[in-house]
Amino acid sequence: NYPDNVVQSFVAQAADSGVDVFRVFDSLNWVENMRVAMDAVGKSGKVIEGTICYTGDLLDPARDKYDLKYYVGMAKELEAAGAHVLGLKDMAGLLKPAAGRALVKALKEETNLPIHFHTHDTSGAAIATVLAVSEAGVDVVDAAMDAFSGNTSQPTLGSIVEALKGTDRDTGLDVKAIREISNYFEQVRGHYTAFESGLQAPASEVYLHEMPGGQFTNLKAQARSLGLEERWHEVAQTYADVNQMFGDIVKVTPSSKVVGDMALMMVSQNLTRTQVEDPATDVVFPDSVVDMMKGSLGQPPGGWPADIQKKILKGEAASTDRPGALLAPVDLEATRKDLSKQLDGRRVDDEDLNGYLMYPKVFLDYMGRHRTYGPVRTLPTSTFFYGMNPGEEISAEIDPGKTLEIRMQAVSEVSEDGGVKVFFELNGQPRTIRVMNRLAASEKITRPKAEAGNANHIGAPMPGVVATIAATAGKEVKEGDLLLTIEAMKMETGIHAERDAVVKAIHVNAGSQIDAKDLLVELE
Repeated sequence: NYPDNVVQSFVAQAADSGVDVFRVFDSLNWVENMRVAMDAVGKSGKVIEGTICYTGDLLDPARDKYDLKYYVGMAKELEAAGAHVLGLKDMAGLLKPAAGRALVKALKEETNLPIHFHTHDTSGAAIATVLAVSEAGVDVVDAAMDAFSGNTSQPTLGSIVEALKGTDRDTGLDVKAIREISNYFEQVRGHYTAFESGLQAPASEVYLHEMPGGQFTNLKAQARSLGLEERWHEVAQTYADVNQMFGDIVKVTPSSKVVGDMALMMVSQNLTRTQVEDPATDVVFPDSVVDMMKGSLGQPPGGWPADIQKKILKGEAASTDRPGALLAPVDLEATRKDLSKQLDGRRVDDEDLNGYLMYPKVFLDYMGRHRTYGPVRTLPTSTFFYGMNPGEEISAEIDPGKTLEIRMQAVSEVSEDGGVKVFFELNGQPRTIRVMNRLAASEKITRPKAEAGNANHIGAPMPGVVATIAATAGKEVKEGDLLLTIEAMKMETGIHAERDAVVKAIHVNAGSQIDAKDLLVELE
């Protein structure tokens, strides 16, 4: 969460930069947590899309927490709060056709708002749901260009257009044009082959675990990095177990990340839900779980299950207040000046300031890379990802009317320290530079691994970068003390002492690149 004035500043800047429609949602469907952003959008004169996040199974009587009454009630709250459009965000692709038809029909009858439906095709059934909600009167649906559609993406635009052709909901879109555009992006997608998720087909398993489409592939990658790829179906079942243990919550960023953190921790430590809930079994919970149970994300319908919340917080107090209301306003101009100093006096405009306020570390990392490498956005995609081959030539327009012609000639052998000489021509002039071959350097770095079963060895739970180190060699630590933090998959994970001990050695430094099971800290 952010202080209210940061949210207000960001919305105002986004509107000024060209955003016209703001989809405002909360990761726990708590309307109280959405009001500041909605009011800010309204003040900017832009369109407020107050959004319901769909979860559960509307037609399953065993999942009556999220029934038709619940969704209609939230829709009315959003309408009263000033929404111009009602968003229906099916982030995991759980809304089945019959349920979608019933839900949209009720929402159209009970509110006066146009409805915008968003879903994912993880199950393979999303087009059927789109057709059902279309029959019920939905006003807008999201779809993906054919070449980018399916699986955890959105349903296929061309297929939806074809399915509705000749009906009273005919889109009027030109299928030939769609295919021409898709053919282009099919070629573009080829440049990103190295980043494909590896998903071969849709999976009905999504109705078990209920992971959002945006999280599914990331969590699979995290499981792979932890050596749990072969146990993926256990991860999926555990994710479902964690959701029920937490009270059957809405799962979308950031609440979905918390459920994922807990599921990976349980599978990697071979913990069951019964063990976690048992007061006699000591469990060190991920920081994100503790933070959520404190109330830092807000409140779910009906609150948190009291017993598991008590075990997780271990005596710490929880808040039921709106998190943003508890945060002091940020001095925007003082922050601008401080940021300018961090950037060696660079002028910080409003877009830069608001980007930094949202994601300070990401912003500083970006600016650091830009300062080191220049405007790499001008490079061809294949060059940016994979580099140039000897004899290859490219053009890069670094400023309007200023184009560099670059021809790669040769690369020397790797030296002992991992460096290479690169020979190239720049606008016809021969040049030579020396750079580090990071692949060769990384191959030379080998770290000791934590010994399985050795209580004195603390290993890395996942690959990443050591963000901070709190422990000091030779110093005593108490159970639960923070030893260090790891940054991976856009999140920070704290590594805590599991018992009272003395730190014998720390085997990494801040900034160290690490692999799963690398030895981080040694105790005695």
